Amino acid sequence: MEIKKTLLWVVFSVSGIMLFNNWQIAHGNKPLPFLAPPSATNSTTPSNVKDAENGAQLPNTPSLSQKQSNIPGGVAKNTMEPIAINTIHLENDVLDLEISSKGGTITKSSLKKHLDKGDKGDPVILMENKANHIYLARSGLISQGLDVPNHNDLFLQKLGSDGTTLVLVSEKNGITYEKTYTLKPNSYVLEVTHKVTNKSSSPILSTIYAELVRDGTSIDESEFYSTFTGPAMFTEKDKFKEVAFKDIENNKIPPPAPLGLEEPGWVAMVQHYFASAWIPETNTKREFYFDKLDKNLYRIGMTSSLDTIAPGATQSQTAKLFIGPDDETILRPISPGFELIKDYGRLTIIAKPIFWFLTQIHSVVGNWGWAIIILTVLIKLAFFPLSAASYKSMARMKEVQPRLVQMKEQYKNDPTKLNKEMMEMYRKEKINPLGGCLPVVIQIPVFISLYWVLLLSVEMRGAPWTLWIHDLSAPDTSLSDLVGLSIPIGILPILMAISMFVQTKLNPAPPDPVQAKVMLFMPLAFSLMFFFFPSGLVLYYIVNNLLSIGQQWQINRLYGSKK
Repeated sequence: MEIKKTLLWVVFSVSGIMLFNNWQIAHGNKPLPFLAPPSATNSTTPSNVKDAENGAQLPNTPSLSQKQSNIPGGVAKNTMEPIAINTIHLENDVLDLEISSKGGTITKSSLKKHLDKGDKGDPVILMENKANHIYLARSGLISQGLDVPNHNDLFLQKLGSDGTTLVLVSEKNGITYEKTYTLKPNSYVLEVTHKVTNKSSSPILSTIYAELVRDGTSIDESEFYSTFTGPAMFTEKDKFKEVAFKDIENNKIPPPAPLGLEEPGWVAMVQHYFASAWIPETNTKREFYFDKLDKNLYRIGMTSSLDTIAPGATQSQTAKLFIGPDDETILRPISPGFELIKDYGRLTIIAKPIFWFLTQIHSVVGNWGWAIIILTVLIKLAFFPLSAASYKSMARMKEVQPRLVQMKEQYKNDPTKLNKEMMEMYRKEKINPLGGCLPVVIQIPVFISLYWVLLLSVEMRGAPWTLWIHDLSAPDTSLSDLVGLSIPIGILPILMAISMFVQTKLNPAPPDPVQAKVMLFMPLAFSLMFFFFPSGLVLYYIVNNLLSIGQQWQINRLYGSKK
């Protein structure tokens, strides 16, 4: 029974399907149904953006409660002509925010320490309000049966003398709503204080809402891998939960139950490397909501109830708005579970210790490229006994390879007899046919976890290694830059292909000639894919392959001398 042959064909088949799926996506087609990522969205540009920007009250989905259905929709621009809308900058060392007097909405956010081309270019723009890309953070006030200030109203603005505090005030029907934005030095967290004063003659019940509005276009830095883009939320009960745009569109996920007074919770909008999130106080009644505002336009938010405000009385609440990178050292202190925004999926339990270990190595060597190399070596050493058993099994299989070929020829018309003779030979030679596969299978979760650690870590973005590698998060384009090609062709993927070819030659060739040829062509196929992968990932695979080659060569040499 040729179990190894079956396993190899399974690997080749899966690789072929995934390559075809990526080719489909790269050419604008839908992914295969069973490979569609959770973040697959309708990437069309909103056709009704102009109506939304003019403050249209768009319908809410039935999933919203009656209170939440009072939250106004639309992506509002000025509807109060001839009064002009002002935009004020609020900035510190790491953030530059543009805040509109229309609703006090954050219409643009620039991350000063993260450049749009990794190690060069202009600051990354996370939020903006354009015809082809809408991403906003806004808040407002709702009160049943009473028209109160919200994100569609004009606010008076007063910027503090230090440029890090902004006060916005609006009044309607005797209700004064004041928002104060405070940006501390070197912080990605904006503190937002909501203050409501009742100047009317009757008590009121009001609720503050804070939401993130975004179009459903995914942000991926390559056509050959996909990361999640969309809303997410956290509760103590359900922990971190991503909400795909398509699930909002189809009303597949109901909002969770209201949070307890002391239960932590927040809502976020995440994409590759960066995120934004509203984190309100924990001593208030809060509820999540999310819905579709328009074609390819969605929002996720949280309401926070105020107590009854008597005439002449004032109440206030404070919330946090995070706008920044998925850096765990920055995320962890902000709120319970906030570091989960950097989502490793089901392999989190393995990936998080690997990332912690990688950061410890980096704190010593001071270079992420060398940290990747050292971590790969340490992981290889940890799995040395398993790898050695695998390579010994392969070496034994290589010894009996001529006899297997002879058996296949001798019993080519009698598969039952062939399997019987093969199993008898394995028994006499004390060879386990699965001996070369099972140790590898055990290591797969670790190496997949390391793959996601390197792919999702914003710390790699713009981080150099040495010589020609200036950004470990970007593909190696060293050769294409020399000859002026538009497609990425670099030295690392070529070295990767060479290492895979050498490793293939050291392993026993399959008895089937077709399989043997496929094994020789696999390095070429994989190297084409690795041209588009981040340099840090390719570096990891090269080091791992080189270590495997050395280990396999030594074992083959020892068995050859014994023979």
